[in-house]
Formats: sequence, C-alpha cells, structure tokens
Amino acid sequence: MLKTLDPILHGQLRLAIVSILVSTEKADFNFLRNKTGATSGNLSVQLDKLEKANYINIQKSFKGKRPLTEAIITENGLIAFESYVEQLKKLINK
Repeated sequence: MLKTLDPILHGQLRLAIVSILVSTEKADFNFLRNKTGATSGNLSVQLDKLEKANYINIQKSFKGKRPLTEAIITENGLIAFESYVEQLKKLINK
C-alpha cells in the first residue's frame, strides 16, 4: 500500500525550502526569500511550520548590527525529504 505524501512537505513553499536546504544544508532568510520568491511574512510562517515539525533548525544571530536568521536542515528533515521523493517515484511508476 502506498503511504500518503507528507502534508508538511507537500506544501509548495515548504517543499521548495527543504529542497534548497538539502543541497545547501544552511541558508539565510534573504537567500531563501530570493530563491523562492516568497514574501517575508509567508516565508517566516512556513519556516516556523518546518521548525515545529523538526525538519529544520532556525538560528538567529547578528551579522554586524543586522539580524541574521539562518535555516539548517535536520536529519529528520533530510529523512522526510528522501521519503517524500521515494513516494513520488512510486506514484509516477504506478
């Protein structure tokens, strides 16, 4: 039986964020906003959802006098992404 696609990763913006982090491991807020084309508010909400699911960690610091928010993929996030991709492959090959 085919498992259901992960509803956390199935959201378009959340999937884009995790896809970027799979290849970069870590990305700052501005990089993610530019790559995804998301608004700051929407990106912030989706990062929060991914963090609550333990798919990413958020680190807040300062770069000079400016705040710096970085997202880092967790092992759980990587496993969830790989599982999601496998489920998609099974759907395609059905």
